[in-house]
Amino acid sequence: MTRTVRPATRLSGSLRLPGDKSISHRYAMLAAIAEGTTRIRNYSSAGDCASTLGALEALGVPVDRRGDEVVIEGRGLAGLRQPDRALDAGNSGSTIRMLAGILAGQPFRAVIAGDESLSRRPMDRVIRPLEQMGATVRARDGRYPPLEIVGGNLKPIEYELPVASAQVKTCVLFAGLYAEGVTTVIEPVRTRDHTEIALREFGAEVCVEGRRISVRGRARLKARELEVPGDLSSAAFFLAASLLVPDSELIIEGVGLNPTRAALLDFLASQGAAIRVLRLGQSAGEPAGDVLVRHSRLSGGVIEGALAAALIDEIPVLAVLGAASRDGLLVRDAAELRVKESDRIATMAENLRRMGIEIEEAPDGFRVPGNQRFRAAELDSFGDHRIAMACAVAALAADGETQIHGAEAAGVSLPEFFRLLEAVVQD
Repeated sequence: MTRTVRPATRLSGSLRLPGDKSISHRYAMLAAIAEGTTRIRNYSSAGDCASTLGALEALGVPVDRRGDEVVIEGRGLAGLRQPDRALDAGNSGSTIRMLAGILAGQPFRAVIAGDESLSRRPMDRVIRPLEQMGATVRARDGRYPPLEIVGGNLKPIEYELPVASAQVKTCVLFAGLYAEGVTTVIEPVRTRDHTEIALREFGAEVCVEGRRISVRGRARLKARELEVPGDLSSAAFFLAASLLVPDSELIIEGVGLNPTRAALLDFLASQGAAIRVLRLGQSAGEPAGDVLVRHSRLSGGVIEGALAAALIDEIPVLAVLGAASRDGLLVRDAAELRVKESDRIATMAENLRRMGIEIEEAPDGFRVPGNQRFRAAELDSFGDHRIAMACAVAALAADGETQIHGAEAAGVSLPEFFRLLEAVVQD
């Protein structure tokens, strides 16, 4: 699908976003292996999170979708059944990596696969620790989906992540629920802690000491009533659009403000962004609130090290802001972008160049000078949801109508993206 995006004069009003994808995945998976009925309100509308629900149903878990509420009948740690077909993770790296940890604890063989894009994404980071725990994992060429997992009789391990990854951490901790004893993950830098929070909410014994996260196995998880805060990664595109387009003022209501995810707000504020939290509350251990953002000229800066890991999902749209900033943006230590749904360094560089933006690629990042203007152009999502949405933000500041080919990719994470954008954009 090709979408035409016209330049905007301002963004105004307020909006509320669907539930956080990262939290929705984790709540659904833990609800499936808990005892009792879990109700999850404001469950993410993302295609990725629907893939998680479909995979759980194929494992014998009753799932009832009621609008934005999902009701899951838990089967307990030992209650999943062997699927009669390959589980379909769709485009979702979160689904395949995190669910692999649960599958590793099952006394049966299961295969989990995905679409063409997911089939190109390496899985050796989860294969290695799961094999250390005692599972048998086979993959195409030793590292690519589909994954064939033969689980059961896992042993606890202490595992030091070679690269910071909340998904890999979650995989190992989920597998640790099936091991007798304590399983520990050591992170090189702190990553989002939704898993630790969710495990505690469902009744697991979790210990966090700095960058060491441990879970005691064979816990009896208990069903919960939960509400998912709005997705901050999705909010990033509306924040960026409001900062980019003159005279804009926008309120995003009920968005998740977990400190391990709020690096985005901290970084933008450090660059001169007019961003303010109007209300702060908490639900099931997850902080959330209303965020006010006004148009601001950013100074630009450097994203590297731990900050690159914390902002990895937001870097494509931050590249757009970097081109419009005073001093530009330099990104290092972000080679992970090369193995996302697309090579996000290459695909963002290609699209920005089409818009007349100068950008210099590096193996682990890029440099984009500041004080640049966007030309209208024909852009391509390359099948990547974050590229589609970042291109739409850039198009709002272009000098004419911009066409985005493959715009439907946005539905992987936010099917409502273009509708919500149109609601707050003034042409």
